[in-house]
Amino acid sequence: MVGTKECTEAKRLRAQRHVEQVVVGGALLRFSKDAIWVESGCCHIPNIEVQAETRNLGDVTQLPELSSTGAALREHVLTHSVKRGEFTLKSGAKSSWFLDTKQTACRPDGIVLVAEALLDILPSDATAIGGLTMGADPVAFGVAAVAATKGRMLRSFSVRKEAKDHGVTGRLAGALLPDDRVVIVEDTTTRGTSLLEAVEVVRAFGALVVLASVIVDRGTTCADLCAAEGVEYRPLLTATDLGFSPGT
Repeated sequence: MVGTKECTEAKRLRAQRHVEQVVVGGALLRFSKDAIWVESGCCHIPNIEVQAETRNLGDVTQLPELSSTGAALREHVLTHSVKRGEFTLKSGAKSSWFLDTKQTACRPDGIVLVAEALLDILPSDATAIGGLTMGADPVAFGVAAVAATKGRMLRSFSVRKEAKDHGVTGRLAGALLPDDRVVIVEDTTTRGTSLLEAVEVVRAFGALVVLASVIVDRGTTCADLCAAEGVEYRPLLTATDLGFSPGT
């Protein structure tokens, strides 16, 4: 739903069983003629069917079943973040598909979906969220902001790639405290090295890592690497969820 209407306007539209189509962030929002109006404050908001205009689906047409939140996030990633072509990954491997997951994390509708999915699996005692710049930055900052609107307070931080030698020195920037219980995040991972680098820095600072997560894990090694470090690992989506073979 884009914006809100005055209560009287909502009632008028409800009486007419209004049908409208609005494009938001590349997705087609269709207000069905059979929409059920739900009271929210003084307004009545219809259920919305989200239909992607285009999406770059993988080679598998039958996708794994996900929760409603996971399915909505997958649709956003397929529409905005998956690119098809010939690409060289950070690892040096060649691939026929590329994930620019910041196209999801940096869109308002996308980061809300990321936050909803991550908050569903977040340990109840987690107090901070962050990771290695810059892949983790939009995820950590966005999720912390969305969480605050739901009454969940999470401090956010960023791990610099190199130590700063002036001002506030070191590799950590943000509101991390030594006794925090930390969720390490990243937008996309193939091998898991960025996640583990952030884990090492956070532990050296004195905080406890309670979870590691990414929007999409396109590889096969991250779960084992995190397990070897004693870190629980739960990606929001995998390559298989998007219709691709892991590690390709």
